[in-house]
Amino acid sequence: MTLPLAGRWIAVTRPPEQATKLTAAIEAAGGAVISFPLLDIQALPDLSGFDQAITPLAQFDWVIFISSNAVQHGMPLLQLAGIPPSLKFAAIGPTTAASLQAFGITQVLTPQDRFDSESLLALEPLQVMQGQRVLIVRGVGGREVLAETLKQRGAEVVFGECYRRVNPQSSTQVLAQAYDEGKLQGIVVTSSEALRFLLDLAQDAAWLQATPLFVNHARIAEQASTAGLTVYCSGVSGDSAMLNLLQGQLS
Repeated sequence: MTLPLAGRWIAVTRPPEQATKLTAAIEAAGGAVISFPLLDIQALPDLSGFDQAITPLAQFDWVIFISSNAVQHGMPLLQLAGIPPSLKFAAIGPTTAASLQAFGITQVLTPQDRFDSESLLALEPLQVMQGQRVLIVRGVGGREVLAETLKQRGAEVVFGECYRRVNPQSSTQVLAQAYDEGKLQGIVVTSSEALRFLLDLAQDAAWLQATPLFVNHARIAEQASTAGLTVYCSGVSGDSAMLNLLQGQLS
């Protein structure tokens, strides 16, 4: 019996520590993985700005985490500051909520279908925010739609930025060579920022134009399509959905 991804080489652009399950699933399906991380998560060397933003923590009604990285870097700092029992927690998706559970936070507002700012903002508890103070824990930069919408609903919003995203790659030679050798049938991209880094490095390279991208969110798919690339979108997060997408298109 031939495995569904036999003979398929797939580049995975997640940080290695976040790609272990997907890598194992691709290999179990017969595929080969090229690890090409386009994001590296680094703690900020100076966290005085974060400490200043969250002090005192009791001023906030809500704290929203936009990623599991935000939880891993931010929660130890919040615990040091002393988390008041009245503080309510929200997360952008189930992976982030699961990371919070590891810190003992079990009551977390989380969207159930799509996992992005818009889906979180659609939830009933965040509709009327007049007089509410919200702390958004995130990396440096990022989308502003969450904060702007909460402000429009009457909330005061403070950013707690506790890490940064950098591109660890200096060139795409590894991917270009793999393509020339017939060993690049797809590239998995699950971050808008990672796609921007890829486009900046590869420019309009012929190998990138000829290699399909596999993404998990419509926003990333639109970004790739605008750049003229072939893109397939699972529409949902999760390794199983990505594996199904890969098998559906590459089998």
